[in-house]
Amino acid sequence: MGSVPSHKWRIWGAQICLLALASIAAVVPMKPELVERWFTTGFYPPVQRILTSLSNLFPVAALDLLVIGVGSWLIWHWWRALRYEKGSPRLRRAYAATMSTITAVAVVYLLFLVFWGLNYRRVPLSHRLVFETQAPTTSEAMVLAREAAAQLNRLHASAHAMGWEEPLWKSETFRQSADDLQRVLGHSSPALPGRLKRTIFGSVFRWNGVNGMVNPFGLEVLENPDLLPFERPFVLAHEWAHLAGYADEAEANFVGWLTCVRAHESAQYSGWLYLYSEILTQLPAQERKQVEGVLAMGPRRDREAIVARSQRGVLPVFQQASWSAYDRYLKVNRVETGIRSYGAVLTLILQAKFSSNWTPTLQKQM
Repeated sequence: MGSVPSHKWRIWGAQICLLALASIAAVVPMKPELVERWFTTGFYPPVQRILTSLSNLFPVAALDLLVIGVGSWLIWHWWRALRYEKGSPRLRRAYAATMSTITAVAVVYLLFLVFWGLNYRRVPLSHRLVFETQAPTTSEAMVLAREAAAQLNRLHASAHAMGWEEPLWKSETFRQSADDLQRVLGHSSPALPGRLKRTIFGSVFRWNGVNGMVNPFGLEVLENPDLLPFERPFVLAHEWAHLAGYADEAEANFVGWLTCVRAHESAQYSGWLYLYSEILTQLPAQERKQVEGVLAMGPRRDREAIVARSQRGVLPVFQQASWSAYDRYLKVNRVETGIRSYGAVLTLILQAKFSSNWTPTLQKQM
């Protein structure tokens, strides 16, 4: 047997180092305070502004190009490994292709952490805002539900008369609301708002009932193509919260909702529609009927349209599998409640202390 060429030893060494680094990054705990200081408020903001500003230049989703490129590479790579080639053992080529694929996965995971994923390990929002110590009660949830219904009844006519600006991501009022809120929450450099984009994976969003997502590698915002006009402000505000480093879904819902209710009336209406629907899913049946009886016909029809839209085209088996995978993904990234973190936004809203115009109160820094 001949000796192994030195360049192969270097390749194997690099692969082992990358796999070890990815494994360490996945399992070794990180102090949230250090992540907050050095990543979330240090390294990440300029990276976000650069990547999002580049992404905003193009209507095409960078995620589409990335998936097509990586998928093409994998197909080509494995075709070369498995094709017949005289004098080259197929098993050896398959082993090399397997190692290359695993290494590529490790690199993708490390890039995910560096570009966005470490935000999962930052200091929780509940540790940075002033909160009530007692858990919220059903009666408190009912008060908030009636407030949501009253706001929807009040805003329906004016919001529909105003309409929903297009392109929404360029709305100065909406962008200013997101900027102001992030400064209230302690951001010295608020995130750059991202362009709302369609994607070739729109059907996948439809099948599993997803309204939108942030591409963690290009820091761009992707939407479900079926969203109704009065849904889009909240969905966009939610994804902007992710761009601002709020990886936890409850925190993104909280920041997204506050962005809406502090903006113009059509955005307020979108935010209250989201919160009203969220509260109804958490209330007992009897209390739910009481709240539903308060809602006027206009917002009632809008909510029914959202429910019909969200159910249209959903593939239950695909949706269940997708959400189960997403639940595991969240738990791997230190979100212990998994997909239940979506509903935890009510606890944040009910327990947080607010001043005028739904302005949350920050804890005093020691």
